[in-house]
Amino acid sequence: MLKLEIVTPERRVLDETVDSVTVPTASGEAGILPNHAPLISALKPGVLSYSAKGTTERMAVAGGFVEVSSNTVSVMTDAAEKASEINVERARLERETAERELAAQSTAPIESTESIREKIEESNAKLQLASGK
Repeated sequence: MLKLEIVTPERRVLDETVDSVTVPTASGEAGILPNHAPLISALKPGVLSYSAKGTTERMAVAGGFVEVSSNTVSVMTDAAEKASEINVERARLERETAERELAAQSTAPIESTESIREKIEESNAKLQLASGK
């Protein structure tokens, strides 16, 4: 069993015992099972999933970090929302605004638009989760 903790600057979102966790890291999805090797990785915006007692739950997460140590998975993220908490219209508006901002900076170096691209990824994750995909 794993202890999964998800924390945002505003609140402790989750503190549960789970069987497995899948997180969207900067280098791709990482599956975490009990006795996983110690790990610290950057999170990218996406869908985090975890399984407990035969059911799988999913959450949209923003960027942040994940640390795995001694069967504890600690996720520190700017935002984490379950499908039922997502405001679909707001997520669409955030994505459209970020896409317009990115288009306006089309000649800017890619490094300077990273935060805008992350906002688009975060909005897409929310919309994907809310649609049940």
